[in-house]
Amino acid sequence: MADKGAERLSRKTYEKELLRLQTELVRLQEWVRAEGARLVVVFEGRDAAGKGGTIKRVAEHLNPRIARIAALPKPTERERSQWYFQRYVEQLPAAGEIVLFDRSWYNRAGVEHVMGFCTKEEYHLFLRQCPLFERMLVEAGIVLRKYWFSVSDTEQQDRFRRRLEDPLRRWKLSPMDLESITHWEAYSRAKDAMMVHTDIPEAPWFVVESDDKRRARLNMIAHLLSSVPYHEVPPPVLELPERPTSTGYERPPRDLQTYVPDHAAGL
Repeated sequence: MADKGAERLSRKTYEKELLRLQTELVRLQEWVRAEGARLVVVFEGRDAAGKGGTIKRVAEHLNPRIARIAALPKPTERERSQWYFQRYVEQLPAAGEIVLFDRSWYNRAGVEHVMGFCTKEEYHLFLRQCPLFERMLVEAGIVLRKYWFSVSDTEQQDRFRRRLEDPLRRWKLSPMDLESITHWEAYSRAKDAMMVHTDIPEAPWFVVESDDKRRARLNMIAHLLSSVPYHEVPPPVLELPERPTSTGYERPPRDLQTYVPDHAAGL
């Protein structure tokens, strides 16, 4: 468990350790590919808790053909008529793949329940079915890890304020995000109930203290690596071939093609 009173991690220490952990993530990826494993990582937590930034660091150096991010939009009318878990099942990995869920089926236990987007019957059915669903995934051989990013109310407020003032990050805010401030205790009760019903031995929850984003990212990645029994897979032997001698090819004149203006020259 992270020490809430600990000093914020320095950028130098953070970047050095992040690079080491990302190198290990590449090794994990190669193990998943070679062994035909299936890895699912669920990222959940309050708005502005740091899930998105952590997912970016996890996926930054991974092969997008192997590791992909699943961030589903709100369901369509057709999807609303399906079994609730159905559209998430479609996102599950095949052999040799990793799926990072930027929010997941736990939407029903959080925002849908708190904001009244589902009925009480649908909510309680989810709490009964979710442990069964996840046991089925694990029994089928899927490696499932679930992380809850925990942020304090004051830190969340500060992050919302910084997003409002930053034109590069304002898109991250929605009216629903801001409304969550007025439902802080309701979300807390929903999270507590979710944990009681879905923190099961086969798929336990792991809580990430995330007031310090740098610590949160390193702690989450280090835990993931320590919890998966991967091993290093020897890379294929590759050799750079010699460039063949020219056979007379001549490049067409440059004025026959349209080039983008040299914007950088004016800097």
